[in-house]
Amino acid sequence: MTRTTLESATKTVTIGFDEPFCVIGERINPTGRKKLAAELEAGDYSTVEKDALEQVACGAAVLDINAGVVYNSNPNPNETEPPLMRSIVELVQGLVDVPLCIDSSVPGALEAGLEAATGRPLVNSVTGEEDRLELVLPLIKKYNVPVVAISNDDTGISEDPEVRFAVAKKIVERAADYGIPAHDIVVDPLVMPVGAMATAGRQVFELVRKLRDELGVNTTCGASNISFGLPHRHGVNAAFLPMAIASGMTSAIMNPVRQVEMEAVKAANLLMNADPNGGDWIRFSRVVDAVAEGSTFADAARASASAGTGRGARRRRRG
Repeated sequence: MTRTTLESATKTVTIGFDEPFCVIGERINPTGRKKLAAELEAGDYSTVEKDALEQVACGAAVLDINAGVVYNSNPNPNETEPPLMRSIVELVQGLVDVPLCIDSSVPGALEAGLEAATGRPLVNSVTGEEDRLELVLPLIKKYNVPVVAISNDDTGISEDPEVRFAVAKKIVERAADYGIPAHDIVVDPLVMPVGAMATAGRQVFELVRKLRDELGVNTTCGASNISFGLPHRHGVNAAFLPMAIASGMTSAIMNPVRQVEMEAVKAANLLMNADPNGGDWIRFSRVVDAVAEGSTFADAARASASAGTGRGARRRRRG
């Protein structure tokens, strides 16, 4: 079975076909969040701190860190993003013990994040574009970390799932040329909005199965893309996630602070026999009960997390 290993200083998370679905918290990202972007430019990290703690309490196994702020004072991300990425990574890993996902389109920011991160983070991302392959794959090899491979190339994003599969295969093969094994490639097959393309859900389910069966790779996605432009988006996301999990998807970049979506993931883990004896579902059900009694989901999850499981974890070091 393919396993992709991520590590913080003290915790190991494994993404794999026979592992619980890996929730990668998406909220530390200023894209579309004007308030957060303004705070970061001003050196205010209070929302980052809140989002880091809240997402882990609600069930995120990994936190995505994106520092893509367009500064009003300096619009050049090659200058502003690397130091900001370093600062956020250092801050977040001082607050929580989960592995990180270093997320940027700026190579300098990726390297700054990798230099600051302890353990073995995930890098988000490389595409099939030639210049991106040549910039990112050497970093992946240098730091011995896994990478998200997004299925678009120099021709753009194809609506044809066979083309997207071919791009993923190309990235896996090019990574092998650098000595990067397939188990360190986590493919994002690109989820299209179902509101714009009626076959988007069915396409991605078929594509995930093909990626698993023919390339043997783990997969991820931006889960909320499926519902873009639709009303009651979280209901659509909550239906999409178990269907994707049953098709073989092993992780997603998503919002763990949404109860309906986390409930769908926890139930899917139980049904896929990735929750031994239903222990995680039982713990989660207590959170749901607390919400029914008037608590917010975040507060109930935080109280449950504070109770803890009593299990420790070994300290890890990147090889």
